Amino acid sequence: MVQTNKYDYLIVGAGISGCVLAERLASTDKKVLLIDKRNHIGGNCFDFYDEAGVLIHKYGPHYFRAKSQEVIDYLSKFTEWIPHRYKVKVRIRDKLFSFPINKQTFEQFFKKNFSTEEELRSFIDSIRDKSILAPKDAEEQVISMLGKELYGAFFKEYTEKQWGVSAKELDSSVTARIPIRYSDNDDYILESFQSMPKKGYTEMFQQMLKNKNIEIKLNTSFSEYLAENAEKIIWTGRIDEYFNFKFGNLPYRSLNFTFLSFFGKDFVQEEGQVNYPSLDVPYTRVVEIKHVTHQECPNTTLSIEVPSSDGEPYYPMPTKEGKELYKKYLLEAQKEKSTYFIGRLARYKYLNMDQCVEEALNLFEDIKNEIT
Repeated sequence: MVQTNKYDYLIVGAGISGCVLAERLASTDKKVLLIDKRNHIGGNCFDFYDEAGVLIHKYGPHYFRAKSQEVIDYLSKFTEWIPHRYKVKVRIRDKLFSFPINKQTFEQFFKKNFSTEEELRSFIDSIRDKSILAPKDAEEQVISMLGKELYGAFFKEYTEKQWGVSAKELDSSVTARIPIRYSDNDDYILESFQSMPKKGYTEMFQQMLKNKNIEIKLNTSFSEYLAENAEKIIWTGRIDEYFNFKFGNLPYRSLNFTFLSFFGKDFVQEEGQVNYPSLDVPYTRVVEIKHVTHQECPNTTLSIEVPSSDGEPYYPMPTKEGKELYKKYLLEAQKEKSTYFIGRLARYKYLNMDQCVEEALNLFEDIKNEIT
């Protein structure tokens, strides 16, 4: 008896990685089943219009930027772009400071003026802890770069809120990439391409998945039945879930979101994002996405983020224990012959959106080479 409804690929997870691979494989006439346990495509990039008519990001702000021209050219087949500049302020003692830390921040915080870059560099060198040569944790990393006063004001309590543990318990890599700007440049990111999909991320993904070779099943979890109807599996979900948590749950930090709409107001914040490092408030940041999407709408909406130990897995915990546990699952994944693991959850690694697209495109090329 000939088996029907056979798929070449079952892709688990309709986020960035899953959508890109579904589109690419379908373009080569492969039959793809794309499933997601949520009721929508787009993963954490999902956006929609709320009751105020504002295009909001359900799972927190996603500011697209890219270095790879290949990634830009690929996504441009499915969307037009609106340029943006991602700006952040930090509220400390009822004052807004520029962030990432730059010349403006130093001058405002220390009430000093620096006429040259050399003067600023000399000042930073005088306040940082030069005795820390090899930072062993996230706290030491910041103190070695910026000193105890800036660490205490901008990072100590924010880190504790964000991760639920002291910075002393986190890997130094968490803060190792903190940029220090010696100019007045307050752009949060520096990539030359910083743009948002003109009609939103969800619309872009919908355009990607229009191929007749793609079947989409939402509100659908992975099952052995579905797996048996596919030649290969592309897994973009939690790697520990794939192996039924046999070694235990990988530790994640989650977020809870509250949305507040303001009718008849264009904007209520000075910038699109304001961070709150103090433990006096439970939330870490308040985002007004209209600053970035440039949407023309008479109303606006704020997204308020409160970190949590429970909920959707957003951020892999940057601890030694988490890394060691992931290694066990990685060894198991390497034994799988018919399953590919890709994406943030499968790799237990925080990846920017452009990195997810690039890795998916690279995996597609590897798959093509295997076929040929």
